[in-house]
Parts: sequence; C-alpha cells; structure tokens
Amino acid sequence: MSNKTHRDEKNFNQAALDYHKAEPKGKIEVIPSKPHSSQRDLSLAYSPGVAVPCMEIHDKPETVYDYTGKGNLVAVISNGTAVLGLGDIGAEASKPVMEGKGLLFKIFADINVFDIEINEKDPDKFIEIVKGIAPTFGGINLEDIKAPEAFYIEQRLKEELDIPLMHDDQHGTAIISAAALINSLKIAHKKIEDIKMVVNGAGAAAIACTNLYLSLGLRKENILMCDSKGVINHKRENLTPEKLDFVAQTDIDTLEDAVKGSDVFVGLSKGNVMTPEMLLSMNENPIVFALANPDPEIAYDLAIKTRKDVIMATGRSDFPNQVNNVLGFPYIFRGALDVQAKTINEEMKLAAVHAIADLAKEPVPEAVILAYNLQNLHFGREYFIPKPFDNRLITKVSSAVAKAAVESGVARKTITDFDEYENSLLDRMGRDEKLVRMMQNRAKANPKRITLGNAEEYNVLKAAQILYEEGIAYPILLGSKKYIKEQMERFGIDLDVPIIDPSDDDQKENRKKYRETLWKLRQRKGMNEYKAKRFVRQRDYFGPLMLKHGDTDGLIVGFSKNYVSTLRPVLEVIEKDKGVDKVAAMMMILSEKKPIFFADTSINQNPTAEDLVNIAKMAEFTVKSFAIEPRIAMLGFENFAAISETSKKVAKAVSILHEKYPKMIVDGEIQPDFAMNSDHLSDYPFSKLGTTPANTFIFPNLESANLSYKIIRGMKVAQVIGPILMGLKQPVHVLQMRSSVDEIVNLATIAVLDAQRREKKDKK
Repeated sequence: MSNKTHRDEKNFNQAALDYHKAEPKGKIEVIPSKPHSSQRDLSLAYSPGVAVPCMEIHDKPETVYDYTGKGNLVAVISNGTAVLGLGDIGAEASKPVMEGKGLLFKIFADINVFDIEINEKDPDKFIEIVKGIAPTFGGINLEDIKAPEAFYIEQRLKEELDIPLMHDDQHGTAIISAAALINSLKIAHKKIEDIKMVVNGAGAAAIACTNLYLSLGLRKENILMCDSKGVINHKRENLTPEKLDFVAQTDIDTLEDAVKGSDVFVGLSKGNVMTPEMLLSMNENPIVFALANPDPEIAYDLAIKTRKDVIMATGRSDFPNQVNNVLGFPYIFRGALDVQAKTINEEMKLAAVHAIADLAKEPVPEAVILAYNLQNLHFGREYFIPKPFDNRLITKVSSAVAKAAVESGVARKTITDFDEYENSLLDRMGRDEKLVRMMQNRAKANPKRITLGNAEEYNVLKAAQILYEEGIAYPILLGSKKYIKEQMERFGIDLDVPIIDPSDDDQKENRKKYRETLWKLRQRKGMNEYKAKRFVRQRDYFGPLMLKHGDTDGLIVGFSKNYVSTLRPVLEVIEKDKGVDKVAAMMMILSEKKPIFFADTSINQNPTAEDLVNIAKMAEFTVKSFAIEPRIAMLGFENFAAISETSKKVAKAVSILHEKYPKMIVDGEIQPDFAMNSDHLSDYPFSKLGTTPANTFIFPNLESANLSYKIIRGMKVAQVIGPILMGLKQPVHVLQMRSSVDEIVNLATIAVLDAQRREKKDKK
C-alpha cells in the first residue's frame, strides 16, 4: 500500500468515526411533530386528551392510521448476520448501518424510521420478535440477514403480517437490475425469452434477481447459476432448496465455460472473477452487470477496452449505469405506505421495475444533467438506468407501486387523483440536502484548484481535507507554511496538497510577477511600486493575484476578517463581468422546503432602483446556474402600494425590469410573507409571480438583507451557504467570519461550479 493510499484510508477512517460521534451521536433522531409549547398542547398530546384517540383506535382499529404516525413509519430490522461486506458482526455492531438505511428512507422519500437491532440468530425466535413489535409500524424493511435464513424469515413474515415487508438485500437489487435488464436488452436488440444468462452468485440477492427475471419472461432452461464451487448442475450434491430450483442439466462445471456463447452475465459475487477472455467469449452486444462492490467482477474500464459493444452496469457510482438500491426501496415503501398496503407483492415489484425502466427512456431534465456535470444525457449504452438524484423517481415509482397495490387488491386506501398525489410527493420532498449533493456531484465530475485563505485555521484545514478526499476540489492552502504545518500536526490532519506562503523564498518569482501586475492595475489609484512590493507579501492581495494570473481556478477568503476589508483587495485585482456596474452578494438558504435566495446581503448599502435591477439580473443568472427557475420578489414593507420612499424605489426597479426583461419572473414591491404564500399571492392576480411562491428575494437595502439571513443562521433553522459573490470575471467568494467547516466546503463547491461554467463558456 502506497503512503498516499495509507494516509487517505487513515484520514477517511478517522473522518467516519468523527462523523458518527459528533453531537448528536448517530444519524437519526426523533422530533415532535405537533405543537407542545402550552399546557393545553401537552394535555392534548398526553393525559387526558390522548385517551380519546386511544378509544377510537380500540373501537375502530383502522383509525390507527388517522391518529398516529404508523402510516409513515418503517422499521429497519436486522440481526447483524450479514452486514455489508463485514459478515456476521452481531446486532449491536450493525446499528450504524441500520441508522444509515433510516437516513436514506428519510432523505429520499420522507419516511420516518426506527432502526431495530435484534440479538437473535434463531430464525423462528427472530420471527416471533418481529411479529410482536409489528403493530408499531406501517412497514418493515429487513436488512443484512444471512442466507438461507433470510428466505425463510421473509416468507414467514410476509404470510403472517398484514403490512408491507421487504428484505431489501434480495429484492432491491432484483428490482433495479431487472429495470436495467429490460433497457439493456432493448439496446442490444434481443428478446428476454431468447437470451442465455449466467448468474455468478447464489446468495439471497442472486436468487431474488433470477426469480424476478423469470417473471419478466426469462426461460429457466437458459440460465446457468454459479456459486463458489462452480456451475450448479445435476452433478452437484447437498444443495439448499433455493439452489435446487436452479439446477441445470449440463456437464458444464466452470464459470469460464458457462459464459461462452452467453448473452447476459449478472455478477453478484466478488471482484475480478471475469477475465477479458471470458468477456470476449460472449455473444454480440454482451450485457454485463458486474455488481460486486467495491471491486466489480470485471473492471468497467477493462470491459470497455476489451469490447466496444459491451453494455455494462456496475454497483459503483463512478461509472455509468449504477445499480443502486436507493433507486427503489424508498419509493416502493412510499407508494405502499400511502395506500396502506397489506404487503409488497409481485405486482408492486414489477410496477417499480417498469417505472424505473421507463423513466430512463424519457428526456432527462436539465437539473439531472447539471447534477452530474454532463453535456448531455440520453437513453443508450451509457445511460439505461436513472440517476439517483433524479427528482422524478419519487413520483414515477411511488405512483406506479401505489397503483399496483390498489389494482391487485392489497391496498386499504385508494388514491383517486394521482396528479394531486404526485404534487403532494413533490411538496414532501422539497428538502435542501439534495441540492448540496447535486452540487458536489457536479464539482466531482471536473474538480478545480481552489485556494483557501486563512489556512492556519482548523475549520479551513478540515474543509480542505474534505474537499480533497471527496474529490470536490484540488485545495491550495494559503498562509504561513510553518504555522499551517504545525496546525496540521496538532489536529492530526494528514494532507498532501500545495501550501503557498507569500513570504517564502519559493514564491520569489511569483512575487515579482504579481507586484508588476498590481502596480499596473493601481498606479493611477495611489499605488506606487514600493506599496505594490509590500502588498504582494500579504495573502489578502496574493490570493487574488494568483487567480488573476491563472495560478488557481477559484479563491475562498475571509475566515478571520470582516467582509469589507477582505473584499477590498479582491475588487482592486479582479475585474467585473461585462455589463456589471456593481458587484453584489447572495445567500442560499436551505430550509426544510425548497431553497431560497437573498440578495444583496453584503455589499451595496443603499442601492438605487438601477442597482436593484442589476442585482436582480445577477441573481437570476446565478439561481439558474443551480438548475432552479428563479421566481424573484422585489421586497418592501408594502404590497404594490409604493407610498414610502423605499417602496417607490423598489417599484421603479420593478417597472424597469418589466420593460427591459419581459420574460423575467419578477414582481413587487411585496412583503416577503406574501411572496412565499400561494393564498396571499392569489389576492394579486396581476402579479407575474402568479400563485407560485417566490424563491429569490431582492431586499431594498443591505441592513434588511444582512440582518434577515443572520437571524436565520443564528437560529439554526436552515443551512446557509454564502455569501455567493456575483458580478466578477473570476470565481471569488468571501466567507462569513468564523464559518463552519460545512459552510467553507459548500462555498468552495460553488467556486468549483463557477470555474466549470466559465471554462465551458470559454471553450464555446
């Protein structure tokens, strides 16, 4: 193992421990969902008021879904006998994984979860425990239970419980890979009833996958299944009942011989068991699902190099066509819960398969393309499975599953208006973290050099470590080299990235180059050569000059200084964009619902009407860069009255915007609470905002904008990203003083996206 690999693994392991240990410990929590501030609230929540719904449920058991959270609560249950690739590590050690599964349920489908780790390996006792706690839940997700017990446990529980239940290790992979199979066969111009398939692996996932493929029309006589001992054929003895179902009448014994002349290889085994020679022995347009993690049965790059006609999927996110269970289980349970299904049956699973397969054939929204930093994305060899960040999954898959439950007779509740249901799903999922993940994914696709000022500070160093290890950016540390190294040693941050000290001997040539540039830029603004020579030793000037000369792609400064003093050297060195009179700053507020944007929060103290027009245009452009349609409210403390001087100023700006940019969705002056409320907006039918709430707010002055976002930041009711500096030719962003690690990472991510956009623009 190289020193770099060892260092990266050590850093990652420590980061994982720190992540889980940070307060509050773990990854999920329970929060009240009803008012609880008054004595009346408490008397309704508990005694004596709680007795009323208790008796209602006693008299009418079905009303438990009306009066409790059961209908949106799933149990993630394991005994820890087959945890990830770690094996039988026990119930308690499996808890971080089960909490993680709960987190995925919540962030992808807004489903609440209790993780339950049961210290019981006896299948019958395990079943009795699960049956005993089942009344608490609307659904049960079994997880990481070893085969063959997993088959028996799931079958018994499905027969004896009347709520949706699924062992995701089996059926999740089966559903996603079945969708991939449908689409890859279409690309290969082959019919499922004609193909020959090799399945390498005979565990729970392999058995479930193969059974689901049979439901799609695959012929059993065309399947060769292999385990660690070779082909499961008529010569084998002591096979489990599940393997007996796939005994082939053949003398072929080895995987190498099995794949000869086959059309599809499905790997659910271990890495690097398929050789290039084996791949070459397959039929034309071979379909290869190499799903072992972290090392596929054959590496993607090797497979593509070996055969240009290969149609391939893996279990990894860094290659096209990832078979990822998160495409399925959150949305399957969402649909099942929303109709209060009694089970998850074959019809519901097949509905999910076809919904996922069909989605990949539809035109891909710009937001998804931007999320993965791609020029284009369309159905074909490199895209036949939807991307995990596709927001359409929740509406397409959940709706399909809910419909199948109703039509197959296992739903207790019927949905009459599926358009309304889909809208409710979108409202449910307007959460912030998805946008951050999308931004980071785009950054990772083409990371840039980002220079971080104040690199002696722990938060900055920790952010640099995350940026580097996550592949979001190539960080450059700017500051005192000696002190930075001391701090890295002190905090145990082992990071192999450039450290730039403006006073160091190795920067002598750069200082000379930068001094000449600074002098030329400022010689008619009071700067002489001596001042320029002195200033280039200061990182406040050195950083912008690095950017000016192309020695970095983006700059993040300002951790320990106030905004104005940090911004001044930046504006003296970096030019404004074409058509920009004054730069401005914007904050991204990631609330419980959809993101909103505030401008100008940091620079223009008392903007004129013309300044507000300029700020609104820059804000529109910036919001669009996040693949979000800007709906701009020009704020005032009156609604379309223009009585005060401030309101008159805002009204004038709106008039200019309407005249010059008629397609822009902008209106005002309007109070923020009215701009965010559909019902209030309906009182103003003439407004360009219509009845859809605004997401971008232009404040009439600096104080109101700055105080508003700082109140939100201080209350910690939303994540705040920024200030995002708008109007400069190159990516520079100035941190708030004492920014958190996450705030630095997020702003650096935006700097990477900014640099990517400018690079793309320059190439046109």
